[in-house]
Amino acid sequence: MKNVGGSDRVIRILLGIALLSLFYFLSGYWKLFGLTALPFLVTGLMQRCGINKLLGRNTCSIR
Repeated sequence: MKNVGGSDRVIRILLGIALLSLFYFLSGYWKLFGLTALPFLVTGLMQRCGINKLLGRNTCSIR
């Protein structure tokens, strides 16, 4: 069941892209900070979030 939709999805994808760009612009161990983008991108693209499910939240208008 999808539980991520609308503006929540757009924010997750944009934040994921912004954080992923850090992987290319930073050097050394700071590059690993850019990998924090992966959960944002995955949940935004798949429209499923485990934390939203645990909290009982649903931002998707399609049920």
